Amino acid sequence: MSGVTDLDELLATMEPALVEGRFVYASVPGDEFARCLLRAPIGVFREAEGVTLILPFEAADGLAVSPPMRMITLTVHSSLEAVGLTAAFATALTTEGISANVVAGYHHDHIFVPERDAERALETLLALSRTAREKGDK
Repeated sequence: MSGVTDLDELLATMEPALVEGRFVYASVPGDEFARCLLRAPIGVFREAEGVTLILPFEAADGLAVSPPMRMITLTVHSSLEAVGLTAAFATALTTEGISANVVAGYHHDHIFVPERDAERALETLLALSRTAREKGDK
């Protein structure tokens, strides 16, 4: 299953959903990575400086972490080769002054936003999708 590539369709059907819970980013040295898997990270990325973990807030005890974030998942199955989706929602969030950290999974895009901005970010994305649907109806 390859996912949707058409930008208009992606925007109209992205159906953003605010995921339950709070998440944080942390960085650990590469030699501590295996031990950190016991914390059940939802995201992992190896960088030159160490391994970045995206963790449920409760699993990050004892680590230096980012401020709490909320995750918004775009429930449309977007193709990894789709062009413009990230730019479109990033522009909408930027207009509202909302920071966005994006992780593309195989099936969906996940947007991590500051906890204080989560509801506003969700409303912004819902409005973007609504506008795309209205444009398609014309």
